[in-house]
Parts: sequence; structure tokens; C-alpha cells
Amino acid sequence: MADEHLDIGLIGLAVMGRNLVLNLNDHGYRVGVYNRTTEKMTSFTTGEARGTQVEGFEALPELVAALKRPRKVMLMVEAGGGVDAVIGQLTALLEPGDIIIDGGNSNFEDTRRRDAELTPKGFHFVGTGISGGEEGARHGPSIMPGGSPQAWEQVKEIFQTIAAHVHGEPCCDYVGEDGAGHFVKMVHNGIEYGDMQLIGEAYGLMREVLGLSADEMSAVFKNWNTGRLDSYLIEITGTILSVKDEDGSPLVEKILDVAGQKGTGRWTVMAALSEGIPLTLIAEAVFARSLSALKDERVAASQRLVGPEVADAPEREAFVRDLEAALYAAKLTSYAQGYMLMRAAAKTYGWRLNYGGVAQMWRGGCIIRSVFLDKIRDAYDADEALPNLLLAPYFQGEMAHAQAAWRRVVAAAVTRGVPVPAFSAALAFYDGYRSAQSPANLLQAQRDFFGAHTYERTDRARGTFFHHSWLGDAGGTSEG
Repeated sequence: MADEHLDIGLIGLAVMGRNLVLNLNDHGYRVGVYNRTTEKMTSFTTGEARGTQVEGFEALPELVAALKRPRKVMLMVEAGGGVDAVIGQLTALLEPGDIIIDGGNSNFEDTRRRDAELTPKGFHFVGTGISGGEEGARHGPSIMPGGSPQAWEQVKEIFQTIAAHVHGEPCCDYVGEDGAGHFVKMVHNGIEYGDMQLIGEAYGLMREVLGLSADEMSAVFKNWNTGRLDSYLIEITGTILSVKDEDGSPLVEKILDVAGQKGTGRWTVMAALSEGIPLTLIAEAVFARSLSALKDERVAASQRLVGPEVADAPEREAFVRDLEAALYAAKLTSYAQGYMLMRAAAKTYGWRLNYGGVAQMWRGGCIIRSVFLDKIRDAYDADEALPNLLLAPYFQGEMAHAQAAWRRVVAAAVTRGVPVPAFSAALAFYDGYRSAQSPANLLQAQRDFFGAHTYERTDRARGTFFHHSWLGDAGGTSEG
């Protein structure tokens, strides 16, 4: 029998995988590594991991044979077919009771399918979201594990040890069954899309409306990072705007305005459409990246499509204050929408999500970490059944206080022709959500007119449907 001495095996030695291995090693865990390309494994074990307890293996059977039971194997490979291929190899080598962990950015539906396939065979499957990029993986990420509850008990100590810690608490806890971990990570990434778009729009407004230089904007973001907007993305934006190119000009101004995306934002919007949740801000953030990709068309259109007359710039300090308030309110709206989606999905898939716990996992290590996540956790700790984050007393007050500035910012953008799809979508959602009466009654009448889709009446009990003969022919109104 082989010497079963390794605590965990990791497959896939791209940047995230390598840094997680080093993080595990720092905390005393003995890790075995394997990569499809042997040269990458050898380069790692003789380079970054030289002098550590990390062991490299050229063949999967050798790695599996060296693992303590129940064996724990973590995959950090490309989502999709690559994960399925490695799982197929592993199931031929592992035994019932062993644990397979997918730590990549997998679609939660794939995770649900894999869990359903592996559980009857006796394997435990964990689909875990990991956020924080290279730095987080190396020094402490946010970890969002879902899947087998039995497996969680086996990996809990490892995950919570290597995760980021805030006030002594690990940014890692069990999320829920099958695909819950990857779903929460997907929503995290959707909120990340929204945050980045909002920050980009704030940058665009300061540049186009106030005419601020990159250095001046850097100072604004660094100042914001000392207050209620204190967060990782605000922090790095202040740094980015201060970096100079070789010629001394701001590097950011040399970067082509075409934003890439890997798909998690789209998945979030697709899940929202499936659940019927108005995830408007994140959807606009995804579409804004798609619009940015139309660079050549935008350049041509700029020569042909006319915008408004240039207005006088508002008073600088007052507008920057308004912008800070608007950014805060819009960010809160983004989180509120994300939590709406998680609540709907939990009902659909039977997950028992701890919403305050999710905020705790996001307080450190991850890309969207920010100071106000403590307020989100407090809100759900006070009322676990809170239907919407905006209804918590603290957030009600914050939105009321910020809305005048928020409206001034959106109005200034509209009158000057500066696109702010995320700011304006968030404000429209806020106004729509607080409206007791919407124009949807007319919409439903139109649907009944052309398609006999029926409608409910305000003077009848909910759940009773009617159809009207709108052209006046025989029949009038009938109850469905």
C-alpha cells in the first residue's frame, strides 16, 4: 500500500491553483499537485514551491495513492468540459466516501448535475466559489462552499484556515446543497460587474462633466476609500488613476475602452431572468461591456449622431459630494438586487441560505469586499426573513438621505449626454420598487386585448382572472 501522507491534492496549476497550494502549505497542510502539462508542475515544484512540503506527481494514480482517506482532491481547471474530463478520470481512481472539490468558476447548473451524478456512486462533491484573485488565493480568499454536507465537515478546517479572516472570523462557511456555493459566487461576480460599472460611470462623470485630471480623480477615490465607500474596488481605482506610463502621462488614458468578460455576469442575468427577478443594474453592467466592444461602430457614430449642447460644469466640490452619495446608494441597490436573486433561487432549489453569513464571507478576501457588508450582516441577523435589503431600517435611512444627490447626478448626466446606465437603472429600480401603483395595469389590458391573456381586478380577490371583449362585440367581461 502506498504511503498515504498528503492532506489534499490539487489539480490545475494556473495562477489561482499555484497560489492556493502555497497558501495551504503556509498553514501546514501537505499538498500533492498534478497538472495535465507535466512541465508546468515541474516548473512550480522546482520554482515557487521549492523548499516547501508540496509534492508534484506526473500521473493522477500516483497522486491519489498518496492522499489520506477520505481522499480530498481539489480541481482548479477551466470550467466546463475540462472539469467533467478530470472528474471522469478521478472516479476511476477514487473510492466511495472520497471528496471531489471544484474550486473553479463553474456554472451552478453544472455543479448541480455533477452532484446528482456523483452522489449515487458514493462520492462526495463540493462546488466552491473562490474570490480574491491572485492575492486572495495566496494570502486568504473568500471561500463559498456548497454541496455535500458530509464533505463540508471533512474540509471545513482546511477551508476556514486558509480563508481570509475579519475580526477573527473566517470568510468561509457552508452555503448550501449541490450548486448553492457556485450560485452565491456567481451572484458575487454579478455584483462585481455592477460595482465596476458604477465606478466607471463615476470616473466618466468626473472626466466629462468636471474635466478632472487622472491625478485629481485619484485623490477623490482615495478620499472616498476612507469613508463609507471603503472597499477593494475603490482602493484599486485610486491607485490605477495615479499610475503613469513611461512618458509620464496617466497609463489609464492609454488603455483601449473595450471591456472583456468571462461569462459569470451573463450567467447572473440569465438566472435572474429565469427566476423573474429585476436584476436591472447588473444587466446594464453586462450590456455596457457589450456596448464597449462595439468600438469601431461607436467611433463612427460619434461623427454622425448629435448630442446635447455642452452645459456649464456644476460646482466641483458639491458635485463630487453628490457623486459619492449616488455611488453609495446605487451600490446598495446592486446588493439588494443580488440578495433578491439569492432568495428566489433558494426557494427554487430548496437551499437554506444564511444571508447574513454570505455577507460575512464577502467581508474579506474577495473582490467586492467593503466596509458596509457588516451592515448587511446586521440587517439579516436582525430579521432573517427580510424580503429586501432596502427595507432594513439602516438602508431605508441611507437611501432617503442619498436620493436627492443621486437624482441630481443622474439629471446632470442626462442633460450633458454622459451615459450612466447603471446609476440610472438603479434609481429606476428604487423608484419602481417603492411605487404602490405601476402602469402595468395598462400593459395587462393590452395583453388581454390582443392575446386574451386575462387580468385580475382591484375590486376582486387575487387569483380570480377576467377577460374583456375590448372591441365591444358580444361577450363583454367574463370570469376565467
